[in-house]
Amino acid sequence: MNLKVALATNDGKTFVSSHFGEANEYYIYDIDSKNYQYLKSAANNSTEEKMHADPKKAKSIIKILEKEGVQIVCNLAFGANIKRVKKKLVPVITSKTNLNDGLEELVANYDQLLELWNKGEERDYLNLTKN
Repeated sequence: MNLKVALATNDGKTFVSSHFGEANEYYIYDIDSKNYQYLKSAANNSTEEKMHADPKKAKSIIKILEKEGVQIVCNLAFGANIKRVKKKLVPVITSKTNLNDGLEELVANYDQLLELWNKGEERDYLNLTKN
């Protein structure tokens, strides 16, 4: 089974240093236990945050990504909305700054990602900075 992942980026090469929801766009890839393949980019045209951890912004971003079939989201940092995101998607925190390095890390942890995805709304996020 392939998983669709969305990486938060402003330049197509590196992760954004701010929260996942602050990215200009999301690069979407298919991954399995051996490889990754670029599919497309999706613009972050979510609603503007009216307050910190705005639930409307989280819902808007989730809607954009679910429309693309995304299951996994990855970035250097997530805000307080991670608790809302993890009910619909698997958030992954990486320490890799380069998208390709992050993708290799996701492929290496594919089995754990699939397990978290299959847990549904009871899932937790995955913090790869501890590895």
